[in-house]
Amino acid sequence: MANSSTSNEVGYQRDLTKKVAWITGAGTGIGQAAAVSLASAGMNVILSGRRRSNLDETAELVRTFGIEPVIEELDVADATAVERVVARISEKFGRLDIAVLSAGINVKARSWNDVSTKGWDDVISIDLNGAFYCCSAVLPIMREQKSGLIINVASWAGVHVSKMTGPAYNAAKHGMVAMSESINMEEAIHGIRSCALCPGEVATPILDNRPVPITDEQKEVMLQAEDLGQTILFLAQMHERICINQLVISPTANRAYTSNVL
Repeated sequence: MANSSTSNEVGYQRDLTKKVAWITGAGTGIGQAAAVSLASAGMNVILSGRRRSNLDETAELVRTFGIEPVIEELDVADATAVERVVARISEKFGRLDIAVLSAGINVKARSWNDVSTKGWDDVISIDLNGAFYCCSAVLPIMREQKSGLIINVASWAGVHVSKMTGPAYNAAKHGMVAMSESINMEEAIHGIRSCALCPGEVATPILDNRPVPITDEQKEVMLQAEDLGQTILFLAQMHERICINQLVISPTANRAYTSNVL
């Protein structure tokens, strides 16, 4: 016989109304889609990114749901700036329920034959170090409130090494996946959950930096930013007793399977 408390939760979705989410990389792509999806569920959202014009565009989308976003321009590679942003979030809202860490780059000259020391450092500084700085900054708030969800937007390349993405991106995203799970190992006792979200190819502006141009036809069958926005909302709405440690999501027409490009 089913437990009555379980049967009463069929179709359960966690109420996110008035809860607080911080999204990095919020100006474009997956970060923008995450902000829109979380705002659609009634969350207060803080938008961070390096370009104000892109954040303003996301803010307009968020306002369609009756949510007034907070804009915090930020380069996540600056640890001190990250700490200051999180301090302002804590001062304004007194809590932080969800952090979506979506800031990321890749360089065009990315293969071993082409990548420079600077290119490597740029990718690691933002994609891995930046994620660490953000996690480190939000954990004290989440520990104090005994709850919190961190969504580390990693990559298919964080699970499967890919020639296409290059050594720096592979290393950064593998590191991000490992870092994310280490949070679960140490912080579960504080009610904190971390998910490494690992998407395959997504049709976002980062594709413009590919060494081999992507056609419109190829983009059409990739995952779209809004698909990841809905995935992030799904994670956010899960009961707090549930930790989805890692979620790998790919397009049906996954080029890792259908060609040798990856």
